This record gives sequence, structure tokens and C-alpha cells, in this order.
Amino acid sequence: MTRDHGDPGDAPSVPPPLTEVIEGARPSAAEEARTVAASTNAGTLATLTADGDPWASFVTYGLLAGAPVLCVSNMAEHGRNLTGDPRASISIVAPDAGSDPLASSRITLAGIAERPAGEELDAARQAHLDGVASARYYIDFSDFSLWVLRVRRVRWVGGYGRMDSTTGQAYAEAEPDPVSPQAAGAIAHLNADHADSLADMARTLGGYPDTTAAVCTGADRYGLDLRVTSERGMAYTRVATPRRSARTASCGRPQSSWPSAPGRAETASTAVQYDSGYA
Repeated sequence: MTRDHGDPGDAPSVPPPLTEVIEGARPSAAEEARTVAASTNAGTLATLTADGDPWASFVTYGLLAGAPVLCVSNMAEHGRNLTGDPRASISIVAPDAGSDPLASSRITLAGIAERPAGEELDAARQAHLDGVASARYYIDFSDFSLWVLRVRRVRWVGGYGRMDSTTGQAYAEAEPDPVSPQAAGAIAHLNADHADSLADMARTLGGYPDTTAAVCTGADRYGLDLRVTSERGMAYTRVATPRRSARTASCGRPQSSWPSAPGRAETASTAVQYDSGYA
């Protein structure tokens, strides 16, 4: 028997919020994509063969203002492919896959690969070495050349039900999120020492007043992602940070600097310094 996409089947249903979600801003698709690109140095490059067939290759890269810089041998299939047809895309997966790879963030950057020249060649060489230190052993070999992928189109997937597309220009103008790559320790601290405060946030700001427990699953410059448990089941929500700051996020109960929510407790919070560990 077949089912339409979205039918619950054997999977648990997700309870909807009961009150307004004070979500605030989220990173844009361009910011999310820049963050994923900066989180690792390897991906899968898709090129076209002389016969027009798709060809996927595992590659390493550095980043030059967000543009992937590849160091490619002309003996490699994808090296020959780029010479014949510069259209290419690279698929990059954030390294923390967990038990379900499809729940991980990933991106596809599509565009035209070009050989840099002049000052850009020097900058591209350094960008690749900054991203791939081991390339110093072969980057100057005569059969290797540098290519910069001029990104024209971006697709970001943040896991189940979270996805968006954006332009190459928006991607180039965005910056990686400064918080999320450094947030693992702070998230562990929030979950270990501030579980009650996370539950309060979910009740008063996250739209789930029936929350019995909440776990922080992610943090960025704009807010916290929460996994909420209630008698109605498990759901996901988000709360904004009290200030638009790349350095801090609340790990205490909601206070007056949070967006207003009916009936919430006005209690103190503790600031977590993501760039220096956690409180």
C-alpha cells in the first residue's frame, strides 16, 4: 500500500503549538549555507563528462569569500570534466550527522568553475591551504590546478521539513553564523544545568504551555531550537535570544529582555559566552 507524503503512517504525529510562538529571527538560507560550507572542508563535486553524463567525485576545498576553491589534478576525471564543461555543483554535509543522516544540515552550491588568475590566484591558493593543510604537499605540482566555483544557485536543507533556496549573490553577501559552530559546549551546559529554564521557555515563548520537558538541540546568533515533550507528544519549537548578539544567549528563565509572552515568569538569566566555553 502506498501513502501520500505527509501521511503519518507509523510515525508519531507532531502536536501543534497551543499559544503564539515568540520565535524571532532565524538565520537566512544564505547564512545557513555559509555556516554549513564553513563547517567542514570536504564535499561531493558533480561535473559533466564529455558525453554529458553526471560524475560525482569526493573533493576537498577551501573558501574564498564563501566560494569553494578546489585543487584538482588533470589526471582526475572531474579535472578533465571541468576543462571541457565548467558547470558544476558541490554537495556539502555538516559533519555532525548523528544517528539519522537525513536530519543533518546540508547544502548544494551550483555554478561555474573558473581558473583564478593574478592576485585572485594567490588568494585562492592561500584559501585552499587554509582549508586543507595537507594540500601543501601537492598544490604546486604541475598536474594540479586551482578552480573557484562561482556560486549562482544555493539549496539549503536543515533536516526534515526545513529547506530553502537562495541566490549566489545572497550567499556571497552573507556570513557564517558565529555562534552555532562553537555552541556544542553551551548546549550541553543548557541541557545539563538549565533543563527547568528550557522548559519554561518552551511554555511561555515556544507555544507549548503543556511542556513537561525541553531539550536544546541547536543555538545560533538569533535563538535556540528546542525539542519539546508534552503529554500530547514530542514537537520542535524555537525561542529568540534576548539580544541580537553573537556572543550571548540566555540559559536562564525568561526575563524582561525577552519578547513579551502572556503570563511568563520575570526571572533572571545567565549569559553563556559561546566563544570562551560556558558559564
